[in-house]
Amino acid sequence: MTFEQLRIFLAVAEHLHFTRAAEELYITQPAVSAAISTLEKEYGIRLFHRVGRHIEITEAGKLLEAEAQKILDQVVLTERGLRELNSLQRGELRLGSSLTVGNYWLPKRITQFKQEYPGIVVNCTLANAEEICEGTASGLFDLGLVNGEVKPTLRNLLEQEEVGIDRLQIVVGKTHPWYSRSKIEVEELLTTQWVMREPGSGVQQVFEQTLERLGIKPFQLNVVLVLTSSEMVRSVVEGGIGAAAISALMVQKELQLGTLRAIAVTQQEGSLTTLDIVQPVWKLKHRERFQSRAAVAFEQMLMNQTAQEDAAAEDAAVEGSAVGDPTLDDPAVGNPALC
Repeated sequence: MTFEQLRIFLAVAEHLHFTRAAEELYITQPAVSAAISTLEKEYGIRLFHRVGRHIEITEAGKLLEAEAQKILDQVVLTERGLRELNSLQRGELRLGSSLTVGNYWLPKRITQFKQEYPGIVVNCTLANAEEICEGTASGLFDLGLVNGEVKPTLRNLLEQEEVGIDRLQIVVGKTHPWYSRSKIEVEELLTTQWVMREPGSGVQQVFEQTLERLGIKPFQLNVVLVLTSSEMVRSVVEGGIGAAAISALMVQKELQLGTLRAIAVTQQEGSLTTLDIVQPVWKLKHRERFQSRAAVAFEQMLMNQTAQEDAAAEDAAVEGSAVGDPTLDDPAVGNPALC
């Protein structure tokens, strides 16, 4: 039984006439007769009674008519669904994101994508960077978005591209001795307690790499708490315990309210410079797995936004160098960012 045979059968059942069915389908009358005869012989039944020059549908024919219509209706719906998938009218996008990126950087990107493609269902899973890398490599996610580095064992599987940046700030609460200061020197990092994220966190990886570049081994810090959530780290430090390196995206309100203070770190390299801790936001995808139209569209949107943000940053840098910033070293003006 083929779809074409069912289509011919339904036309005959509707018109109860072989010639009219052939005309509707733009085929010959013998082709219609052959299709019906083939079905009847294959299943050993009569679909139509031949009464003189007229035909009547049998009970078996009535059963087939009802079921054949359901089958062809489902085929039409399936074809429509496939076309909609290809035109991004429907579909699913599976994202995996590290916690800080997912909570503070990604939401406005997902919102923009949903505005452009309202029929696409976006499923986003949050975990630490290491878990997201592994999930993207295994095919659990179409795309991964993380801070930090991809493990060497996964680099052959994952394609990595920068789609944004975040900056780490060293922050302290009101009761911390550094709160009244705007800057500290590198050596002073060893003089306070620290609240850290867990191993495998993108934020933790970037901070430890920065310490290594400064000649400080992570184990040299006085770490009193290791937590699995940046929100927990922020709250603990805000409550008065130690210092922490936290994404600038997630402490903006606290810095404005004064419940946290950002502390710049200066280092002597011929001249006094302020340490800049930049953590890229990486887009990850499997090098060989098929990418859905939804995933490709989301990638393109991210890249377009990155290009716009880079252009805006360059314009701001040109304006800043021309005008200068007299407030940069004034402790009374804002909280200088440790980037």
